[in-house]
Amino acid sequence: MTTQNQAEAASGHIQLIMVNNCAESVWPALLGTTGHVTPQSGGFHLGAGEELTFNVPLMWSGRVWPRRGCAFDAHGNSTNGSRCTTGDCGGVLRCAGNPGAAPATVIEMTLGTPSSPVHFYDVSLVDGFNAPVSMAPVGGGRGCGVAACGADLNVCCPSALEVRDREGRIAGCRSACGAMGGDRYCCTGDYGTPAACKPTMFAHLFKAICPRAYSYAFDDASSLNRCKASRYLITFCPPQPQY
Repeated sequence: MTTQNQAEAASGHIQLIMVNNCAESVWPALLGTTGHVTPQSGGFHLGAGEELTFNVPLMWSGRVWPRRGCAFDAHGNSTNGSRCTTGDCGGVLRCAGNPGAAPATVIEMTLGTPSSPVHFYDVSLVDGFNAPVSMAPVGGGRGCGVAACGADLNVCCPSALEVRDREGRIAGCRSACGAMGGDRYCCTGDYGTPAACKPTMFAHLFKAICPRAYSYAFDDASSLNRCKASRYLITFCPPQPQY
């Protein structure tokens, strides 16, 4: 760990750097898990090529996801009553505890616990897909990996899972649970265990294209990354090579 990273870790914070590498705006949304703060009031705007850096406390746990196709006024409210095409959280810029609407590509992280300093993070397609994303430690680190779905799943989304925007373009790809519901597809009820809930053909498709992302609720643990760093880079539409 560099001197700078040691100083940042000693301050009691982890730095998150969010970069929009997409050709259009995204509106990142954030939500702390129960008992954890929600940074940046839950959401903000990133224009194409823009980035934002902020701190979260050590041991922070929560999720981040991109919203696309949004329009907000100066007060952070949707204009003309419209909502983000994907990932919307109640028609407002600052999500304030709203978990967001599927489909959305979700980054999940737990940056240490009282019993362990290890950080865990992953990219999940359990709630579907709406944009390529990645998360990686800045400067690398021992045992650290890249969590990502760098491919655009919208290009190959099965018609049964498609979500289209106001112009009729494919804007997101729902999970099998989101599209069809039921215990079998949602890994609930009689299918609420790893032994009973198996990946569907759609989960197999997601996994084949994005092997470093969770494709369904009980996906294998190879998609979970373990690390200990003081800075992480989260990229929307990460550049090649895809992960």
